[in-house]
Amino acid sequence: MAQTRFDFGVFDLLKNILSEAESRQLSALDMEYRAHRKRMAPSVLQREFERLTIELSWKSSRIEGNTYTLLETEALIQNHEAAPGHKKEEATMILNHKKALDFIRSHPSEFKKLSSRNIREAHELLTRDLKIKRGFRQSPVGITGTRYRPPDNEHQISEAVKIMCDTVNAEPDFFAKAILASLLTAYIQPFEDGNKRTSRMIGNTILMAYRSCPLSYRSVNETEYKKAVILFYEQNNLTYFKELFIGQFEFAVRNYFVSSVRLDSRKEISSGQWLSD
Repeated sequence: MAQTRFDFGVFDLLKNILSEAESRQLSALDMEYRAHRKRMAPSVLQREFERLTIELSWKSSRIEGNTYTLLETEALIQNHEAAPGHKKEEATMILNHKKALDFIRSHPSEFKKLSSRNIREAHELLTRDLKIKRGFRQSPVGITGTRYRPPDNEHQISEAVKIMCDTVNAEPDFFAKAILASLLTAYIQPFEDGNKRTSRMIGNTILMAYRSCPLSYRSVNETEYKKAVILFYEQNNLTYFKELFIGQFEFAVRNYFVSSVRLDSRKEISSGQWLSD
């Protein structure tokens, strides 16, 4: 039977969420990413982060109903050219993703330990100028596609977020931290709007805090992503979300910071401009 209410007991279920096989797969991919990054010249690394930023900003916004295309998103971010025929709020949503990601890259250590403060900070960056109230919500909220209802008052939300942070911070594996932070932020729905985009960004903050590869979600099927989150809402089952997360991590490692190492870094080899990991 599908659960319809937030359950504080969920935190006791979230132990050892990665199997040995999943941990080995993620660790091997992480080593592959670090090897690529270590060989990459700084200018090339910067360009690859810009590409990932564009694709994350596009896809994360698209999951929320944004109608910008990937090419329009690229023009908006690189040239500050808003596409005709779209609402101003859509451009703002996309640019907010870039600003949030830029801030996180500049302050990675701030997100190594998850806190209520840095969750609110990420949300504020993502929702600035979108007429979304800052801070934890003070009233109930419904979620499209499910009968599940998250905590309905600020006191419960604050308590749930604190326990979530304690749960994530106690987890030794940073991949498990990222998965738990993403899912639990979406499960608690602490804000009146912008929760899922915040959940995706919070997962990435943890990956970047540990100098691993962030996810762009570019290849994820939007409907399947929503199904995976709803499955956790209604059954506290994270199997499908883990599958999507691992698939997106593999996609990121294999599609960013790779070909450009071979193609673009030759000019900088002679000058000794290398990025230390």
